Amino acid sequence: MFIYFLIGIFAGFMSGMFGIGGGSVRIPLLTVAGLPLLTAYGINLFVIPFSSLVGAISHRKNIEFKLSIYMVIGGIAGSITGAYLVGFIPTLILAIIFLIITILTVSGIYLHRIAPSFTKKLKATSNKVLFGAFLINLITGMRGGSGGSLFPAFLRALNIDIHKSIATSLFVTIFTALSACFIYWHRGDIRWLPAVSVLAGSMIGAFLGSKVALKSKPVWLESGLSVLVVALALLIVYKSIIHH
Repeated sequence: MFIYFLIGIFAGFMSGMFGIGGGSVRIPLLTVAGLPLLTAYGINLFVIPFSSLVGAISHRKNIEFKLSIYMVIGGIAGSITGAYLVGFIPTLILAIIFLIITILTVSGIYLHRIAPSFTKKLKATSNKVLFGAFLINLITGMRGGSGGSLFPAFLRALNIDIHKSIATSLFVTIFTALSACFIYWHRGDIRWLPAVSVLAGSMIGAFLGSKVALKSKPVWLESGLSVLVVALALLIVYKSIIHH
């Protein structure tokens, strides 16, 4: 139980710091700790709404509520669809798709520096946000995630300030994770004792990570987020190749 608690603290800190759901960190560590993959998926989705809520409260002044509505609608649709499709697409193919989307999304973080004139034309319209949230959650939902690992980078690519991107991501993942969690709970994939241990650690970690993020410079948050999501995507591909 102590190991699950430590896993929760680490994943929660990453969630609060970078606005990610934390699943890309939490799921691999839970499987290494000996839990079945579907159980790790279920526990991850159970924890995310609580840890994201802690982070969202800390970042509440930076949340883009108008965009959040479209992200929640698209994200929930993608999460539920992805949760039902778990296991239908080979893990390796899914991991490669996720890596490609990650690289494209992270590239968008620096698009305002590479092509400033083009970036000024990009706007976070309701259709772009709705479709993007659906696609991200469809892919991440099939591997037990909530979309939070890519939401901040996705919003940054649409020319949203990094602090607002992190805050909005934390708020949206509360709802996208909760919707998929019900499916795992209904199937009996959640083990409650490990889940509560991970949750306790995640709440503490998310609070600490959020405090650090609010005091960090945008350039450090952008760099840290970029390295983190690409490294996690590569880890997913590596694990898929080994299991394949």
